[in-house]
Amino acid sequence: MAVLIEDYALLGNCKTAALVSRDGSLDWLCFPRFDSPACFAALLGDSDNGCWKIAPSAEVLRVERRYQDGTLTLETEFHTPTGRAMLVDFMPMDTQGDVVRRVVGLEGQVEFLMDLAIRFDYGSTVPWVERREPHTLTAVAGPEMLVLRSPVDLHPRDHHTGSRFVVAAGETKTFCLGWQPSNESLRPALDVDEAYEHTTRFWRDFSGHCPPVGEWSEQVKRSLITLKAMTYAPTGGIVAAVTTSLPEELGGERNWDYRYCWLRDATMTLLAFINLGYLEEATAWHDWLLRSIAGNPEQIQIMYGLGGERRLQEYELPWLSGYENSQPVRVGNGAATQVQLDVFGEVADAMTHAMRSGMPPHPRGIGMTRLVMPYLEKVWRQPDAGIWEIRCEPRHFTHSKVMAWVAFDRNARQLSQNASSDRDRRLAARCRQVAEEIHADVCRNGFDHELNSFVQFYGAKEVDASLLQIALTGFLPADDPRVIGTVALIERQLMQDGLLLRYDAERSADGVKGGEGTFLVCSFWLADVYVLLGRLDEARALFERLCGLCNDVGLLAEQYDVKDKRMLGNFPQAFSHIGIINTALNLHNASSDCPVRSRSCAERAEEVSSA
Repeated sequence: MAVLIEDYALLGNCKTAALVSRDGSLDWLCFPRFDSPACFAALLGDSDNGCWKIAPSAEVLRVERRYQDGTLTLETEFHTPTGRAMLVDFMPMDTQGDVVRRVVGLEGQVEFLMDLAIRFDYGSTVPWVERREPHTLTAVAGPEMLVLRSPVDLHPRDHHTGSRFVVAAGETKTFCLGWQPSNESLRPALDVDEAYEHTTRFWRDFSGHCPPVGEWSEQVKRSLITLKAMTYAPTGGIVAAVTTSLPEELGGERNWDYRYCWLRDATMTLLAFINLGYLEEATAWHDWLLRSIAGNPEQIQIMYGLGGERRLQEYELPWLSGYENSQPVRVGNGAATQVQLDVFGEVADAMTHAMRSGMPPHPRGIGMTRLVMPYLEKVWRQPDAGIWEIRCEPRHFTHSKVMAWVAFDRNARQLSQNASSDRDRRLAARCRQVAEEIHADVCRNGFDHELNSFVQFYGAKEVDASLLQIALTGFLPADDPRVIGTVALIERQLMQDGLLLRYDAERSADGVKGGEGTFLVCSFWLADVYVLLGRLDEARALFERLCGLCNDVGLLAEQYDVKDKRMLGNFPQAFSHIGIINTALNLHNASSDCPVRSRSCAERAEEVSSA
């Protein structure tokens, strides 16, 4: 049986990431970038597709895991009949790419087994392995090379490399696996102690600036660290998740590659950073955005590669069986070519709040606005693929129109406040006029009087959890009877055991077979709306339920299966951790003694409504 998604922990260096299971197996790692072909892909196959396991050879009585406070350094403590030992895993910052695994004896003696199977190109390529020195191995396939430096003897067997060793109390054995191009000379061994100190200092310096959020401070800090680990430091891009093809339905085909930079997901991550006062990350992403979307506004995409790459061709990996036989395993994402009108609103909203929070304007920013808004005026009346990226005919999604309104509303206000020419004042007036046109269109065509609710798309009889954004963006006040009716219908149609589906996938004819789990960020949105409605007890109860779904090291996937009580979807998911941060702030800000003045959804909606 495959390891449960929630039994994995994250390692990262702000360039790529690894997943390590509770039993000490590193089952997913792509070098040198998040979106590079995996050299450990057991997550989507088996151990012969690449893994690196270090674990006790005998029975394990108990396993305890934790991150060192304020860092991404993982400690896995094994309790065995003969003693206790700890596996300490981290990825050093500011190297080409390394994973360090230290086995520390704590009590008695514990015998360990080490099993290493390197498989390049998503588990398909067995490398040429050579012993360079008694305890140094290199594995080469084409342009890539991994170098293992080991403190113990290594033995080859069936395209695996293994070892058996004992650690006693007070002993430490350190393994280091590094990536480098195969055409370069073998680089010197890493100074592990120095790398450990530098990496610890990096994460604690970063997380130490996180403001207190009352009783949820530690969970917010862990989510903040997780989001930071999902940023690609060289460019400022932010990935939606570090994995591909973890299924939204076990055995189903809703398996997608999330190792790219969605404008929507990244702008919501940006808001989480801004809410906590991290303007440096916001500025880096803003610069990435303006580089990525530069050019003809008609060619703006809804997602890009880590460096702003546009071609994210989707294809399948038939040699991988998939997580719990969920096929196909996909690389790339065909949704990159879709039209999704909502991203314009998300970007405009994030930029508005970034500027208000003190982020310096970019010299190219106003020029992009002058190009993009006339283009959006031409296309907002067209159908699109929507926030959930349907793979069938486009529709007039209500949420997409609402977010188009957000784009014109935010830009109208920003241009009015900062216009330095008659041209920009005219554009501001035009943006306000179009915003009013869109508002009227949505209220006329997106609201069903018989249902007393806004609907998923014009003419539909179903709702969609994204309609909660009507209140969260200030399109209408939360206490508007139409919003209250929409919330009530969402609760009736989409609630499963207290959590929300994003929409009814099995009935929606969205172009993909099968259903899916509850979509966690949607439940966070519902909690946020409860805050706006003053339903604070319900908001708190829902938020605490969601936080209770986090695994033992504070991580959440994209979805949750309420029937089988397990996580689904790519992991960890930026959307879910954004929800933790923003809902915690909204609840915290709702208390009268709150010292944090962040950009909560209540403040956003109030400002827009009063504009």
